[in-house]
Amino acid sequence: MKLIIQIPCYNEAETLEIALNDLPKHIDGIDEIEYLIINDGSRDNTVEVAKNWGVNYVVNFKQNKGLAKGFMAGLDACLRNGADIIVNTDADNQYVGEDIEKLVRPILEGKADMVIGERPIDQTEHFSPLKKKLQHFGSWVVRKASKTDIPDAPSGFRAYSREAAMRMNVVNEYTYTLETIVQAGRNKIPLMSVPIRTNGELRPSRLFSSMFGYVKKSMLTIIRAFLMYKPLMFFTSLGSIMSLIGVILGVRFLFYYFGGTGAGHIQSLILASMMIILGVMTVIVGLQGDIIAANRKLLEDIQYHVRRLDYDNQEKKDEAE
Repeated sequence: MKLIIQIPCYNEAETLEIALNDLPKHIDGIDEIEYLIINDGSRDNTVEVAKNWGVNYVVNFKQNKGLAKGFMAGLDACLRNGADIIVNTDADNQYVGEDIEKLVRPILEGKADMVIGERPIDQTEHFSPLKKKLQHFGSWVVRKASKTDIPDAPSGFRAYSREAAMRMNVVNEYTYTLETIVQAGRNKIPLMSVPIRTNGELRPSRLFSSMFGYVKKSMLTIIRAFLMYKPLMFFTSLGSIMSLIGVILGVRFLFYYFGGTGAGHIQSLILASMMIILGVMTVIVGLQGDIIAANRKLLEDIQYHVRRLDYDNQEKKDEAE
């Protein structure tokens, strides 16, 4: 059983060694632990620090591509190097390395294929009151969209089994944390949460420049993921609201018309007709989206089998060498 711990890095030379020193060297049930960093276009000596420390693998981007693309590149590299379990953590040592055992234990015991660390958000001193509320709200929205009970959706401290990692797809360029939960929930991938600890802040977060930007990007990511997996429900609900408004306006016009004062309410009739037409068109868009979602699922299944063949062949090749 091989565990590979991956760390996305962008100019992390000052904190990376601290995070690496905190990682476990042995976990019961794990035969081999290896370490991988994703160098996301760093301009400092992040790679030198990692190599001097002794990381096993380095994935290099010549320019910064963002957390989501770095995460997926890391998964690919881990799978190609025979990982049975992949743990993702941060280079700023936000998470306690010893808690990695808590993440991998449910996978080793066959209870889950994806495990997310639940941070003590309300007890984290460097989180402002507004950020704490937004973290809770964002997690609540993700729970509704994914039909899961994950309490800390933005947490990047998580573990994936080989099976779950091969099924992951991230299409947004912002972050992988929210989309992968929605994807896992909708695709019935067994996932659970475990409580974990956090360390003090070594540097400010680089994921967003402002709280408004964080909220905007997070909500767009959630909405986009929901549209990809449940387009019919989304557009049917929206279209039904439009049609209902149109019907109410139409009934209002008829009330005045039969009362002898309909001549002054032609605008209501026009607006009612427009709303009903828009509602029907929106439902039709939902039907088209549902067909696209079905095709996407077929493509994901094909991609999964292609990945499995590719990674299995890579393992056989490595063993032969």
